[in-house]
Amino acid sequence: MHKLSLWGHVWRHLFIWAALAFTFFPIVWVVSASFDGTNTLVQQSVVPIAPTLDNYRMLAQEPRYPFFTWMWNSIKVSGANAVISVFLCALAAYAFSRFRFRGRRAGLFALILVQVFPQVLAVVSIYLLLLSIGRYVPGLGLNTHAGLVMVYLGGAIGINTWLMKGYFDTIPKELEESAFIDGASRFTTFTRIVLPLVRPILVVVFILTFIGTYSDYILARVLLQSNEQLTLAVGMNLFIGDQYARRWGVFSAGALIASIPIVTIFMLLQKQLISGLTQGGVKG
Repeated sequence: MHKLSLWGHVWRHLFIWAALAFTFFPIVWVVSASFDGTNTLVQQSVVPIAPTLDNYRMLAQEPRYPFFTWMWNSIKVSGANAVISVFLCALAAYAFSRFRFRGRRAGLFALILVQVFPQVLAVVSIYLLLLSIGRYVPGLGLNTHAGLVMVYLGGAIGINTWLMKGYFDTIPKELEESAFIDGASRFTTFTRIVLPLVRPILVVVFILTFIGTYSDYILARVLLQSNEQLTLAVGMNLFIGDQYARRWGVFSAGALIASIPIVTIFMLLQKQLISGLTQGGVKG
C-alpha cells in the first residue's frame, strides 16, 4: 500500500510538472526569441548564444511601423471601452436587479439573445453604418477610435449586464432601505452603498472587457484604415506580413512589450479579481 501511495504521489508531481512545462514553454520561447540576434525562427535556440537588445532597438526605430503609437492606440481604445462598459453595465444591472417594470423580462432575454450572434457576423453592416454616421459626425465614423469604441460597446454591454445583475442580486435590499430611511436618495444609495459592495465584479468586467478589446483584430482591421490609427494587433500583423521567419525576433520583442499593460492590470487588481470570480461563482 505504501508503494502504491508513493507511485501515485510521483505520478501526480510528474503530471503537474508536465503541465507547467507545456504552459510555460511558449512564453520561454518568445522571451528567448526577443533576445536572439539571429532574428529568425529557423535558427533560434531556447537559450540565445549571444543575447542582444537589437530586436528591441529595431522595434523602436522602424519609422514605417510606429509600434508605440499602435500600443497607445490599443490602450486608449481598450481603456475607454472598459470604463464606459463598466459604467453603463452597472446602471443597467442595478435597474434590472432592483426595479420591477413592464418589459423587464423581455429586456433581459433580448440582451442575452443578442449575444448569441457575434459582431463578426454583422461586420459589413457595422462598416456601412459607421460610413453613414461619418458623413454627419466625422468623429464617430470610419477610421476613428471613437467609432471603434462605440462598436465595441454594443458587443460588451449585453453579457456583462447579465454578469453584474447576478452579483447585484446578492446584495441585501435592506441596506438600501436603511439608507432611504436616513434620507439618502436612490443615486446616493447606488454610488455610496451598492457600488462599493460590488467592486469585485466591476473589476472582473473591466479586466475581461479590456483584454477582449486589446487583443481584437477583425473589427479593428475593418474599421481602421490609416497607419497612425491602427491598434496593436492590426499593426503587428502588418509589420510581420509575409516575412514571418525573418522578423520573428522583433515580433517577439513587440509581443513582450505589448503584454506589459495586461500584466500590470492583473498585478494591481488581482485581489479584486479573485474575489469577484469566487464570490460570483458561489453566490450567483
